[in-house]
Amino acid sequence: MQEIDFYLVDAFSDRNFGGNAAAVCPLTEWLPDETLLKMAQQHNQSETAFFVRNDEGYELRWFTTQYEINLCGHATLAASHVIFEYLDHPSATIVFSTRFVGELRVTRSGDWLTLDFPAWSTTEVANPPAELLAGLGISRALDVRVGRDYLVVLADRQQVEAVRPDMHQLQRLGKMVCISAVDEEYDFVSRFFCPGEGVAEDPVTGSAHSMLIPYWGERLGKTQMQARQVSARGGDLRCQWQGERVLIGGQAVTYLIGTITLR
Repeated sequence: MQEIDFYLVDAFSDRNFGGNAAAVCPLTEWLPDETLLKMAQQHNQSETAFFVRNDEGYELRWFTTQYEINLCGHATLAASHVIFEYLDHPSATIVFSTRFVGELRVTRSGDWLTLDFPAWSTTEVANPPAELLAGLGISRALDVRVGRDYLVVLADRQQVEAVRPDMHQLQRLGKMVCISAVDEEYDFVSRFFCPGEGVAEDPVTGSAHSMLIPYWGERLGKTQMQARQVSARGGDLRCQWQGERVLIGGQAVTYLIGTITLR
């Protein structure tokens, strides 16, 4: 029998039931990938973060209910919250090593945690796939870009909030879809759709801001921005563009602490 600490954290929120929930499991050593995936499936959250302490900091991995993924912002924020709050971390910065995106740093300042992530570029899509606009239920967009995900730029927050996606059509694209627009209260707002995944709309997507921050920074002529993901749960993000890196700030709160018993 093996006992593993378990935390459920609401990331990118200063209160429960907001932001994006992630499961977090500190490990003393890596378990087989098959076991990690089964644990993530049992937790039934969009992502579970697993980490193991090493000489430099922590090795961090993220699993959905279907497979291991290359980067997850909100689960990184949740894991950092657990380390700072419960594991007696000696400094204000955590260094994570990852398998796909290299080293990630998270810094704490008061109640805010800041993720240091890679900046992702996008390229213009001159002729968007028919399924993209049809799947979003719109006839036109101000701009369509593609990188890891599709980015569809709309006129304003009202248009972003009004979208009711057809996940069956969007799934044919083989990519996730982010929609975004400038806003009066925030510099920009967004939503993020995950066709074919266990969660159809991600409540707050840290990794999408690796793409959104450079895009809006260039168009708004800004390096520091305030953003909000306008999903049902919603979440605020402090954003900074530093060339090939982006800084993504958010808060996190613990919802549940427990113990997993593996037999």
